[in-house]
Amino acid sequence: MDKEKSLKDALEKVNDGMTVMIGGFLGVGTPEAIVDGLVEKGVKDLTVIANDTAFPDKGIGKLIIKKQIKKLIASHIGTNPETGRQMNEGETEVELVPQGTLAESIRAGGAGLGGFLTPVGIGTIVEQGKKKLEVNGKEYLLELPLKADVALLKAKKADRAGNLIYSKSARNFNPMMATAADFVIAEVDEIVEIGEIDPDAVMTPGIYVDMIVRGDK
Repeated sequence: MDKEKSLKDALEKVNDGMTVMIGGFLGVGTPEAIVDGLVEKGVKDLTVIANDTAFPDKGIGKLIIKKQIKKLIASHIGTNPETGRQMNEGETEVELVPQGTLAESIRAGGAGLGGFLTPVGIGTIVEQGKKKLEVNGKEYLLELPLKADVALLKAKKADRAGNLIYSKSARNFNPMMATAADFVIAEVDEIVEIGEIDPDAVMTPGIYVDMIVRGDK
């Protein structure tokens, strides 16, 4: 099955009000062509799950600038002053999650788990509104799984079946997000024929990927 489609096809899968996971760490590993397309499309009221919002002129930051995100779930916003301003002014709802907890919540969503226990956040603002459980005399927070309607990934190479290879640290959140969304789109730099990628080199199996598109670069 050839999963290569056009950028237009990919953009049609993301609509107003959806929950969207977007890979990347400070913009590295973010599908820039797809994000630019969403900005141009003007899709709005998104709930975005991501590690961060990069910078005002890069990656997810462009969606922030255009106020297309209604709610953000991320581990930090320090590199994008506009995200902080919108949060403080009440223009965008921002839920800050410890980075390891965010990663594990996405992994739990992909694995079909009901949640997981972590001591991270006990005694801090992180525990507000969350259920606590005691195990062997130690307190833990129950963190719930995260899932999305669509996940937008960035990979270095794919074959036509959607098997993915990432470039170094650009891998970051992309593989776990591939497991935790109803529809998964990967923007890739190179597409090769099925069989040209060594099975041992595959980082995200094609079974998780519904669509691949070529990036601008």
